[in-house]
Amino acid sequence: MAGFKKVNLLELENSAQAKAITVWLMDGDLSDKAVAAINTAFAKATGAKVTVQVQEWDNINTKISTALAQDSTPDVLEIGNTDVPLFAANGALADLSDHKADLAAGQSWLPGLAGPATVDGKIYAAPLFAGNRAVIYRKSIWAKAGVTAPPTTYAELTADLDKVKAANASDKSFSAFYMPGKYWYAAMSFVYGAGGKIAEQQGGKWSGTLESSQAQQGLTQWQKLTGYSVGGATKDESDQDAIMAQGHTGAILGNGWEVGSVTDPKTGKPALAPVLGTFPLPSDSAGQYTPSFLGGSDLAVPAKAPNSGLGATWIKYFTDTASQTALAKFAIPNTTSLLTVYEAAGDANKSTGEAAKNTWFVPNTPNWANVESGNVLQNMLESIATGKSSVADAAKSADTQIASILNSTS
Repeated sequence: MAGFKKVNLLELENSAQAKAITVWLMDGDLSDKAVAAINTAFAKATGAKVTVQVQEWDNINTKISTALAQDSTPDVLEIGNTDVPLFAANGALADLSDHKADLAAGQSWLPGLAGPATVDGKIYAAPLFAGNRAVIYRKSIWAKAGVTAPPTTYAELTADLDKVKAANASDKSFSAFYMPGKYWYAAMSFVYGAGGKIAEQQGGKWSGTLESSQAQQGLTQWQKLTGYSVGGATKDESDQDAIMAQGHTGAILGNGWEVGSVTDPKTGKPALAPVLGTFPLPSDSAGQYTPSFLGGSDLAVPAKAPNSGLGATWIKYFTDTASQTALAKFAIPNTTSLLTVYEAAGDANKSTGEAAKNTWFVPNTPNWANVESGNVLQNMLESIATGKSSVADAAKSADTQIASILNSTS
């Protein structure tokens, strides 16, 4: 990959333009108060005004692609961490490699965020924040079934779920653990937890690896959990919070913020707040956790940004220790050293903070976005959850598709 533009922090040439920058941030990700504080500090240091344009997640990649192809782009973009390799490979993002130390501010970025921001050894975005998953369960339902402490191994988890399922057998709509059939983030956690992976690259060529014995072990573990679930074999996890709020669900695997969604006065059931608990998804080994997918957002500077230096400087303010400490009260910060601040903010944060120490990520290649948009993993999992295919057959079909997509040059 050649021809990438590098930027300099506090680059103030073209002063007529450099008095203002435009920043695209995603709706609902950051508080107005936090953004205002950063903008105030940035303006004081540089004299530049910041215009923040809030974007919706629906079709955002199409909108970003269109903007990046134009001569006039925003100076800073918030991008989902799985999408950075795609835009970097297309030459649409500026190379921030020379300023990693400034942007990291002496901190160690979370590998699950820093990894996808790095393409061919170069940094094309700075990690902003992350989110991951833990088990959210109704302590009252589990207690009535005789389970009073969270499980610490996968075997204990399934044994506890057997008790919860038996205690609620009269409710035909009850799910001891609601596990949607298309929930690929959950299923792949078991794959990586068993020592498997989605794909690997050797000699410049990608191969799907879901047929490996380790990956199939993980898929089989996930499949067993779907046996505790009612009505979700052909669905994804998008409405699981509302389903849990209805009162027929003992547990879900959700992001920490989903506790608030389950108890939301408008869409959930506030009365559940006192009886909800969380714990990291356990593995086969006592005291160990099944790896969690670390999703989140990064901040990047478009290659065609009119004020790339100022854009990079704005990112520096939003990724420094002070800003990340404030952000850590409601989201997983970009650095390992601030996880304790995040965990101290609540029980759900403690569980997801613990889970953030053991994470996995998708194959780092620009073609991965096409695997996601093609629903390859979702379709494989649905076929397993519905019984249409065995784990082995479904994995073989998915591997063929994954290899074809990841090796595509078109």
